[in-house]
Amino acid sequence: MSLGQGGFWDVQDRLRELSAQGDPLEKLAATVDFVLFRPELTAALGTRDLRKGGRPAFDPVLKFRMLILQALHGLSLAQTEYLVADRLSWMRFCRLGPGDTVPGANTLWDFREALITTGALERLFTRLDEAITAAGYLLMAGQIVDATLVSAPRQRNTDEEKAHIKAGEKAGQIWPDKPTTARQKDTDARWTVKFSKARPGPDGKPQIDIAVPHFGYKSHISIDRRHGVIRRERTTDAAAHDVARLREGLIDPNNTASDVWADTAYRSKANEAFMEENGFVSCVHRRKPKGRPMPHRTAIANGRKSKIRSHVEHVFAEQKSRMGLVIRTIGIARATLKIGMANIVYNVKRLICLEKAAMA
Repeated sequence: MSLGQGGFWDVQDRLRELSAQGDPLEKLAATVDFVLFRPELTAALGTRDLRKGGRPAFDPVLKFRMLILQALHGLSLAQTEYLVADRLSWMRFCRLGPGDTVPGANTLWDFREALITTGALERLFTRLDEAITAAGYLLMAGQIVDATLVSAPRQRNTDEEKAHIKAGEKAGQIWPDKPTTARQKDTDARWTVKFSKARPGPDGKPQIDIAVPHFGYKSHISIDRRHGVIRRERTTDAAAHDVARLREGLIDPNNTASDVWADTAYRSKANEAFMEENGFVSCVHRRKPKGRPMPHRTAIANGRKSKIRSHVEHVFAEQKSRMGLVIRTIGIARATLKIGMANIVYNVKRLICLEKAAMA
């Protein structure tokens, strides 16, 4: 075993081995040219006065690639910095060499804050959607709307502090004499209860439904039925009800079909009227009549809708299980960026699958 200093060709040989084994990051970089995001990233950072001197700034596309890696693996900024410096495949994805300087966690934090301040996330999401559409994957066959809860660090507050939070007061107002405490308090996230339907018991009798308390935020998305790409997104606190979100831009009017699928949480007179007025066809599940059994025809219709609507669950499963989507930051602005980056990364991964299927 040689412990001598490695040479340039040793690195190249190792990278060739990684390519031969099917480096997924190499496929990702080959599918999406991240340079297409440069205009939005440059606009978010603004122009720098070169007369002030100092060390040259890192390329914004490089920092965006690192945020992609962070969202892809559910990492912290410090973990992202370490792994880019440690792994050859991650270096290659970021267009770095073993001797190049890797942007630090603080640099990535400042970059991320600039994206939040300038509202660049929506433009980045739109730019990717335009690229996917230009590649031939149009909005087709209708759209599916759904939401999922995303966990955030739980808060420990007194009843009085909770009352102030519910009244809409900010952390600085609630803890004016404790600035350190105020910085760690998330007054935007909310508690909610998620009910899971219990299976019937061995005797066939219904069991008590399971109620699970949840603290954090909620990711609302709309995917097109044909390609499964996220076309619209929105982030709210966990307590926000799904029903009103349907009328807040989640439905894309550019889809080639007018059908809209969603679960019973989205059924309301206001939503049905909104879809009818705007030329959409409601395929939203119907609720069971109160105090009466579900009509057979309605149960059959809901079953047919479920076969289509269930495709949106694949998005949330991918983001939560493989990408490790959780919120570690404070405030809805940072949570929106975190969830938005997860949606961008999912669309990139989905584009890779579509391109692979097209070549088969």
